[in-house]
Amino acid sequence: MGTTNRFEQQPNAREVSRRMFLKAMGALAAVPVATSLAGCGGQRASEAGSATGSAGDAASTLTFAQAAEPSSLDPALISDIASSNVTNQIYENLVRFNEDCSEIIPWLAEDYTISDDGLTYTFTLHQGVKFHDGSDFNAEAVKRSVSRQLEPDRLDSMPYASFNFGSEDAGTGVASIECPDDYTVVFTLRAVSTPFIKNLAMQLSSPIVSPTALDTYDNDLSEHPVGTGPYAFRSWDRSQNLVLEAFDDYWNDDNAAKMDTVVFRFIAETSSRVTALGNGEVDIIEGVDMATADTVESSGKSILTSEGMNINYIAMRADVGATSDVAVRRAVRQAIDTEALVQALYGDYATVANSFMPVWMAPYDKDIEQLPYDPDAARAAFAERGITELTMLTYSSQRDYNAAGGRELAESIQGYLEDAGVSLTVNSYDWTTFLARREIEAWDLCAAGWIGDNGDPDNFMNLFSDTEPSINVSRFADDEYTELIHEGTATPEGPDRDAIYQRCEEIVADQVPVIVISHAQKLIGYDPSVKGLICPQVGTYDLCKVSKG
Repeated sequence: MGTTNRFEQQPNAREVSRRMFLKAMGALAAVPVATSLAGCGGQRASEAGSATGSAGDAASTLTFAQAAEPSSLDPALISDIASSNVTNQIYENLVRFNEDCSEIIPWLAEDYTISDDGLTYTFTLHQGVKFHDGSDFNAEAVKRSVSRQLEPDRLDSMPYASFNFGSEDAGTGVASIECPDDYTVVFTLRAVSTPFIKNLAMQLSSPIVSPTALDTYDNDLSEHPVGTGPYAFRSWDRSQNLVLEAFDDYWNDDNAAKMDTVVFRFIAETSSRVTALGNGEVDIIEGVDMATADTVESSGKSILTSEGMNINYIAMRADVGATSDVAVRRAVRQAIDTEALVQALYGDYATVANSFMPVWMAPYDKDIEQLPYDPDAARAAFAERGITELTMLTYSSQRDYNAAGGRELAESIQGYLEDAGVSLTVNSYDWTTFLARREIEAWDLCAAGWIGDNGDPDNFMNLFSDTEPSINVSRFADDEYTELIHEGTATPEGPDRDAIYQRCEEIVADQVPVIVISHAQKLIGYDPSVKGLICPQVGTYDLCKVSKG
């Protein structure tokens, strides 16, 4: 559809998902970290069994169907789930999230300590770990993996580098990395950083890669991934499938691959993935939605669900145009019956959002007061401001946080606004085009979403203090809010920090840079023969635990 440009922007030269992580965090006590944590729970398939059959047999091959193929297989160059689904099987981190929650456990590091001032992180590494190319995992490998993402070596094509490792100008992140011996790594930070340890567990940017492979492939492992994980890369048939094979020299017997082969198939349409599962062509499918869940179960297959770490929302331009007036933003909010909308589009597979943060994350407050549905008040406010037309930008595809699709969501919003006396023009594009047009096209409303990276509340609430339009889609700016974010990121975990982020939620509810819509559940379809599949709350699937039998 066409667009009426009432105001213009210059195209953003930065990467769409590049972040500006302006943070300082609270001091943490220096303590050794235990190698396991209790208290994490979640839904999973039945306990893992043993794979049988020889390589290439159906019994020894696990086939996972997803909507898109990876953009890259280099963890420093990715920002999408389609890529991290694959890379999480190939690479590992110093620390990781504990199965289905955001608690941290050591991994390639056997333990770590944090200095009293919160600025020094010392990691003791496991010995005897090998990369898939046969080279040794050691302190220099860790340093090389991170250093290439620090200034001045950092590339614009590394979208999460500044988020995880900070920047000189902002006074955040990693100031230096030292290797006192082959199995000790010391990170010194410019400022204390409460979520730094969680950032190191993220599948984007933080996994450790082979220095030998970096030398061989000119610092780009997009098509030649080499990690320490339970599965190693075998082949990639573009637009068709990608094949991994069990790594025989994997260091961790308890987490060694249970299958000989894992195949990722790329099937864009949800209905086609459901059909492939029903026909036995694949073992696991991602992205089941309300419209297809019954079909999956009626074909004798199973569904695994978990509360997703996401938010589906509508952004409103807070800097220019009609919605720069907070009264107009409030009227748009009052025009939409979010409870009815969520039930109609997502049924029981999403939760009505009362906050930008997911329900399960502290300091979520169910009592945050969002403006109520009041079409009469909305109609009166629009009339008072002379608002009869608005424009909405949306994506045409389904997203993990919006299984109904962006077009369907926009048309629902269009109907509500029409009832309130406003004609809404909807401009819909495929996902890639949408991301580009969002930066340069005139719009008042924009479909948007966010999938959390590390389980920390700051990872959601800091978006509204960011100066990067691809992150802070509304271009919202508020001095009190920005100061609160700085305070929150400089405060240790606990009630004081929770109170800061709750105040941030209150400001968002009052100033309405966004309309929070829903938190989507994750739905995974799988064959009952699949054992040990876990639906993760943070990050993506750990397929080393999965078998068939």
